[in-house]
Amino acid sequence: MSTPTLVTKLYVPPPRPKVVSRPRLINQLNDGLHRRLTLVSAPAGFGKTTLVSQWVAGCERPVAWLSLDEADHDTARFLTYLIAALQTVAANVGVGVVDALQSPQPPATESILTVLLNEIAALPDDIVLVLDDFHVVDAKPVDQALTFLLENLPPRLHLVITTREDPQLPLARLRARGQMTELRAAHLRFTPSEAADFLNAAMGLDLSVAD
Repeated sequence: MSTPTLVTKLYVPPPRPKVVSRPRLINQLNDGLHRRLTLVSAPAGFGKTTLVSQWVAGCERPVAWLSLDEADHDTARFLTYLIAALQTVAANVGVGVVDALQSPQPPATESILTVLLNEIAALPDDIVLVLDDFHVVDAKPVDQALTFLLENLPPRLHLVITTREDPQLPLARLRARGQMTELRAAHLRFTPSEAADFLNAAMGLDLSVAD
């Protein structure tokens, strides 16, 4: 019997009311689409999910979204939800892989991912996958699975990860190869103009940048 999927984990968070437009960061996210990975890494309260959901709303590519939780440390569950997210934009991707994951003796993770990656490579359109709150998944097997996926990622798929701390992935190698875009706390902090916009929208003020 297959495990039911909690579909709300696959919903893009709705935009918050009076959210501040941040075109400089949206442009950086758009520019990163030609690389393998976009990493949005900063402590709580920096607006990572808000920014990425705002970007998704205007993204020209189909975007699959997965909100992670602590239970996703199980590799089979993680991959099942990852495929469920992908199926929201490419319905036939990974159907056989999910069946294999739920068998009593599933194949090796790399074998499963190889099949999935080949199916993604054959898609007619480019897509994006967002893994939100990756920091809650503290499991070496999941890190290893995602590392294999990243190192063999077909051009059709761009991966976005939001996290409070850097994941145990080959970030240095991706950085050295120019295959990763990074948005960190320094990028996410409000500029004076954005701070004024935020206070004006949230509190009904009429501040200028000079204020």
